Amino acid sequence: MLAGYLDLVTNLAPSLPSEPTRMTVERYLGLVEAGVLTTDDRVELLEGVVVAMTPSNPPHAAAVARANEALRSAIGKRAHIRPQLSLVLGRSVPEPDLAVVPGSVGDYDTAHPTTALLVIEVADTSLKQDRLSKAAIYAAAGIPEYWIVNLRDGVVERMRDPDREEARYREVRSVARGETLELVALPGATVDVSELLPGSGSRR
Repeated sequence: MLAGYLDLVTNLAPSLPSEPTRMTVERYLGLVEAGVLTTDDRVELLEGVVVAMTPSNPPHAAAVARANEALRSAIGKRAHIRPQLSLVLGRSVPEPDLAVVPGSVGDYDTAHPTTALLVIEVADTSLKQDRLSKAAIYAAAGIPEYWIVNLRDGVVERMRDPDREEARYREVRSVARGETLELVALPGATVDVSELLPGSGSRR
């Protein structure tokens, strides 16, 4: 499916090789609805550009599952946790590894969330994109908190206080094992950093 879609985009695109083809959220979601793009294609829309997602390997998958369990224990039914599902944010439809969104699962039966209380990305080889492109998208959308579970360095990079106009987080801090993270949007909901990190430095 993805190969056929890329051929279509190439044929429709203007002859500007240095400029990526931009796509609206509506068109992107329409391609998903029509089955032109499927979950097997492993892509997401970032600032109007369809981008391939980094394949998951066992350390990455385990880290996502570990973070999911830690969040469910900390949050309970105060919010809904969505693993590797779409958010609609401006010109982007990212699929973060985990997103804590307001309400409950039934609130999203007919539409993807357009905000989140917390977004988490598990990263190693995707670290640069998660720090730059993803952080800018999440900050511009006003998401109050963003964590990168950095498998490479064995820390969690916590970003808070989004500047929507500048598309950046004003507060960035690395948090190590033995420390605790409290969700800024859900006071009292805490996660031990050790619950988020694997015992080895396996690469994604």
